[in-house]
Amino acid sequence: MYAIIDDGGHQYKIEEGQTFEVQRKDLPEDTKSIDFDRVLMIGDIDDGPKVGQPTVDGAKVSASVLGEIKGDKLIILKYRRRKNSSTKTGHRQKYLQVKVEKISF
Repeated sequence: MYAIIDDGGHQYKIEEGQTFEVQRKDLPEDTKSIDFDRVLMIGDIDDGPKVGQPTVDGAKVSASVLGEIKGDKLIILKYRRRKNSSTKTGHRQKYLQVKVEKISF
């Protein structure tokens, strides 16, 4: 069974037991699980896929929080020709790594 969820302006196709990264959220320090209630579609079920309008009623995905991770480093280089001016900065996006425990509807 798989589900397509919407979180933080991104859509993710997930399955039970899968680990994936979402945008970092401000959660309390001792949070062990998180629920995603914006389920757009559920597939691989007996009576065919369920597509929401825009979300599937009563569907929810439960996931456990594994921790925060950092993405790849991006280099931003600004160069102004003939001005003897250049700026080099970097950025690493923070993500929240979660593992899908249960898809229910």
